[in-house]
Amino acid sequence: MGRLLIVAGLVVAAIGLLISWGVPIGRLPGDVTFRRGSFTFYFPLATSIVASVLLTLLLMLLSRR
Repeated sequence: MGRLLIVAGLVVAAIGLLISWGVPIGRLPGDVTFRRGSFTFYFPLATSIVASVLLTLLLMLLSRR
């Protein structure tokens, strides 16, 4: 459990650094946005896929002992 918390903290810190450097996390090509008047619908499809792949790889690395 301790190892997981350390890795989660490092991941959050890395994401914070990327955002502060101007990397457009959450606005990737492939994210769907519909705008109709005052209504906006945003579905982060590409961002979800990238996050899923990264989390899968991270958990695979952590589960190996």
